[in-house]
Amino acid sequence: MRIAIDTGGTFTDCVYLQDGVPKVLKLFSTPANPANAVVEGLRRIQPGVNPEVRHGTTVGTNAVLERKGARVAFVTTEGFEDTVVIGRQARANLYDWFATPPPPMVPAGLRFGVHERTCAEGNILQAPSDSELERLCAAIQASGAEAVAVSLLFAFANPANERMVAEALDRLGIPVSRSHVILPEFREYERATTVVVNAYLSPKMGHYIRNLEDTVQKEFKGGQVKVMQSSGGIVSARLAAAEPVRTVLSGPAGGVMGAYHVARLAGFDRIIGFDMGGTSTDVSLVDASEGGPHTTNESIVSGMPISVPMLDIHTVGAGGGSLARFDSGGALTVGPESAGSDPGPICYGRGTQPTVTDANLLLGRLDPDMFLGGAVRLDEKRTRTLMEQTKGPVKHVEEFAAGILRLAETTMEKAIRVISVERGYDPRDFTLVCFGGAGPLHACALARALHIPRVLVPCMPGALSALGILMADTVRDYSRTVMQPPEVKLLEEHFAALEKRGHAEMKAEGLRGVASRSIDVRYVGQGYELNIPFSPKMLADFHRAHRQRYGYADEQRTVEIVNVRVRMVAAAEPVSLPKGKPRNGDGRQAVVKKRRVVFDGTARPTPVYDRHLLRRGDTFRGPAVIAEYSATTVVPPGCSARVDAYENIVIEVN
Repeated sequence: MRIAIDTGGTFTDCVYLQDGVPKVLKLFSTPANPANAVVEGLRRIQPGVNPEVRHGTTVGTNAVLERKGARVAFVTTEGFEDTVVIGRQARANLYDWFATPPPPMVPAGLRFGVHERTCAEGNILQAPSDSELERLCAAIQASGAEAVAVSLLFAFANPANERMVAEALDRLGIPVSRSHVILPEFREYERATTVVVNAYLSPKMGHYIRNLEDTVQKEFKGGQVKVMQSSGGIVSARLAAAEPVRTVLSGPAGGVMGAYHVARLAGFDRIIGFDMGGTSTDVSLVDASEGGPHTTNESIVSGMPISVPMLDIHTVGAGGGSLARFDSGGALTVGPESAGSDPGPICYGRGTQPTVTDANLLLGRLDPDMFLGGAVRLDEKRTRTLMEQTKGPVKHVEEFAAGILRLAETTMEKAIRVISVERGYDPRDFTLVCFGGAGPLHACALARALHIPRVLVPCMPGALSALGILMADTVRDYSRTVMQPPEVKLLEEHFAALEKRGHAEMKAEGLRGVASRSIDVRYVGQGYELNIPFSPKMLADFHRAHRQRYGYADEQRTVEIVNVRVRMVAAAEPVSLPKGKPRNGDGRQAVVKKRRVVFDGTARPTPVYDRHLLRRGDTFRGPAVIAEYSATTVVPPGCSARVDAYENIVIEVN
């Protein structure tokens, strides 16, 4: 049995196939040890012998955000020890005198220089001496470091010196991350921060993944664990433990892949993914005509550039558990702090501060008796009492709740503009695919604000990230900086070397991978590049992509290839979603009650539909609330909804 388990801030979602049909199990997350919820989910599913557990994890994400990783020693070429802190000239808050950067992952006392030098062309000018390496090992051992990040100048051009240093440090018995393995590319700052993040996560992630795999193997008779990467592909637990920097956006990546697959089945090739969970909202844009989900090498997580391939996801601190409060000036603010799963929103019974979920409950958009299929009853009376006490200068508690939703939706609207309008895409040409436990509650409001014509609510929206993990292929990414003109013969030897390595590593895991090639291209003199598929028309594709992103292209200007990239893909066994023939219907059989729901300040009697009772082909108009096990969907007045052949809900937004 293949089981996907996605750990979120509030819930842990499990998706598995039963008689060929995907099934969902949701449990409260266990932040102190996320593995507890994973193992409990497996016990409830009872997977039998030798299950394949595919895991989307937030362990690495949270360690970076909360600065709770290992004590890392940073080793680089002598004279460049502070590169990892100095960074780039760009400043996120140029005019904010009080902006405080996050604390450095590597304090001054843990930065070490090695007397060695490799030139930009890859020639070794000076190798480190044995006495130099002994001095370095003694200093790092005395520092109390728990992991080491090695990133020597120009190691991407020739890693010989870096190998010598890393092999000497291996004797210390702590994890050593090598830049020529993690990221053999130029830009010393980004390469250094990426390898530092990898070292920062290695002890914690390595311990977590190895313990989880041991438990699964023992308790479930030979079960194996695989981990979702930020790039949208699965890797073995062994590799994830060695290179945890590749898993920082593990869960959100599953959501992008799930949204893409489900939307294409439904007939929508251009989508904006909107994943709203308990702690954050992740948005992404995917155009099937451009080859599907995009990866980027320019991600920044908690102030640290991470240059391994990641799906192009923009994250904001707005989720169902986002806390609402009045600041010292009396203005209402929402997020980015979250109630998480402990204590959680007020309505869960333990929290005491208002959240977005509490606001939805008070406005009637959540039914207290149908949450998680009735497994958890929301405490509406307690929520109203505590929100009355914390509504500040606002006269009515419903007005307070509406204000919370407006602020949360404004934050999410800005995030969608970043990945669409700011990159040359018109949201009116896309379908908004909403998922996550809270996504369908807010999708129609966002679609209206951005003039997106329709919303797709997938089957199992609250567990779509886990479904995407279940569907994901096994993927390995390789790259190399080349700095060459766009001549096929010059590039072929680099591609061949990367593919040889990829095939060998796939074969070692019993897999057969298919290689795809791409290149990072720029005009000579530019500071950044665009990734383009490697093909005979690569230059035309580059000019076209440059025109779309920046508004112009200069086809007479000299072009250079900066990096070559190879992606090895071993296709997973396909997951078939049940399809049926739609029949005309109005969904009347699925109405289980009516309740008072507030829309735009006006309370309306609104039918509540049980999604499991809806049939393919049912069509009805809003206002409506559609309740199901993993999420609740709100259809505002003026919008119309229909159930398609795959039991997705397609909402036409007026």
